[in-house]
Amino acid sequence: MVENAENAENAENAESLENAESLEDAESLEKVLNAASGDEAGPAVLKERRVEDAATLKALADPLRLAILDVLMAAAGTGPLTAKEIAAALDEPQTKLYRHIKQLEKAGLIRVAGTRLVSGIVESRYSPAQESLRLAPEIFSPGSPTRVDAYDAMLAAMDRVRGDFRAAAMAGRVDFSRDDSGALSGLFSHFSYRVAPERLLRLRGQLAAVFDELHAEGNSTAEDAVDVTLFTLLYGVGPVPVDGAAPASAPASALPPVVGSRNDGGPGTES
Repeated sequence: MVENAENAENAENAESLENAESLEDAESLEKVLNAASGDEAGPAVLKERRVEDAATLKALADPLRLAILDVLMAAAGTGPLTAKEIAAALDEPQTKLYRHIKQLEKAGLIRVAGTRLVSGIVESRYSPAQESLRLAPEIFSPGSPTRVDAYDAMLAAMDRVRGDFRAAAMAGRVDFSRDDSGALSGLFSHFSYRVAPERLLRLRGQLAAVFDELHAEGNSTAEDAVDVTLFTLLYGVGPVPVDGAAPASAPASALPPVVGSRNDGGPGTES
């Protein structure tokens, strides 16, 4: 019996290796299992994935799955990661991640980039299937069957940002006490205003322009560069609907990104 196998398929492959009639059979099986080690070119990674189906939205509606996806997307330039490496990056038990990894894989958000045998067990390495995600604007329309799922994905993103911020703040890695010249200075603002719909649209456009500028610049290679989190939630609240009427939709919104995603309908991608 194989212990600590990631799934039934791993156990079956490992058992086949153990039951090989000869060393030659074992070596042949190992070559087959290592054929997908990542050296061969796989399907092209999407520049951007447009999310509009319920299955993908449900996969995104969990802070831990978002964290897994974010780790893989951040490591895309250096290569695929194993479940053990993902767990180390998130400081989570490895066994806690398997179910979430499989759900992300089933939704097509990540994929197995290669496998190898480690102590008789097949170890998979994972990579993201896209560079960024875009939530389709139409899924937020009042009549959309995926509207609730879309908002659940957004709420999961909020929960994840909250958790990441708390961990970084408690570890002394963020500082709101410095002035504008401080490299680690942060900005926090929470307010509500009553504005005309056209002003909301203009504000939304101004914020989107900042995001486009950051994306065009790309990641800094400076030695003193710091990781920056930018989480934006802008929405207009419509009037309370009368009984039997469809809920009024806000005139415009810049909704929170989900792991490098955007749903503003504009060009380009976020990463």
